Amino acid sequence: MPEGDSVFRAAAQLQAALAGQQLISSDFRVPRFATLKLDGWTVNEVVPRGKHLLMRLQGPSREDRLTIHSHLKMEGAWQVYPPGGRWRKPGFTARCVLRTAAADAVGFSLGILEVVRTSEEDSVVGHLGPDLLGPDWDLAEAERRIRTAPGVPIGVALLDQRNLAGIGNIYRCEACFRSGVHPASPVSAVGDLGGLIAGAKALLEANLGPGPRTTVLHARGIPVARMAGRPGYWVYRREHQPCLKCGTPVRRGVLATAAGTEERDIYYCPGCQPAPE
Repeated sequence: MPEGDSVFRAAAQLQAALAGQQLISSDFRVPRFATLKLDGWTVNEVVPRGKHLLMRLQGPSREDRLTIHSHLKMEGAWQVYPPGGRWRKPGFTARCVLRTAAADAVGFSLGILEVVRTSEEDSVVGHLGPDLLGPDWDLAEAERRIRTAPGVPIGVALLDQRNLAGIGNIYRCEACFRSGVHPASPVSAVGDLGGLIAGAKALLEANLGPGPRTTVLHARGIPVARMAGRPGYWVYRREHQPCLKCGTPVRRGVLATAAGTEERDIYYCPGCQPAPE
């Protein structure tokens, strides 16, 4: 699933291509909005909100303002093409096609696609906690929200977007490793929760530019992402491989989500991240 840094980069690409441009045509390939036409509307801006994308448009009159809200979920992606350019993904996976004189923007396999009045954006993203990459970021508030449930595993609390917005499975695993905390440890057992959260924010910020993801930490003085033959992570998807810090084999486990409806993999080093008692 794309995380906050991926959504941030997608928003920046869409902003560069569409901001200030008038739509020549719009095509919403979902039943609820299949008849909606926004031809002639102008794209004011595209902004990220955690893992959500908000594309704000201005209509013919000053009062006409709508927001295209999308969430990439597991498989979604927005791609920008020159006008009439050939798509790199199958056409049947397209859920939204927006055309301007300068570019075509196509949303493929979007997990969520809806259009709301801009004045009502809170109905779709108002539940989110402070955005680690947003102007509303507030470390103290994020920590306060997480601490309201001291018995919840920290790995679950970090993925709960109501606490803080933008962290996904990769960065929760890497941030916990960075702090030496087992993802299954209860929030109450995390001594430096603020430091763990700040570390997660640093991971996302380090990956806003082009190039491979890296965990900003170093192994034997070498950036992890540049080590020949190694992935760009300390523990994520490195099950059975030796920990780059202590040599103990990395393990994989599972944690239920906050809603308890599904389980997600966790990766950790049992040597660097002792299991909770």
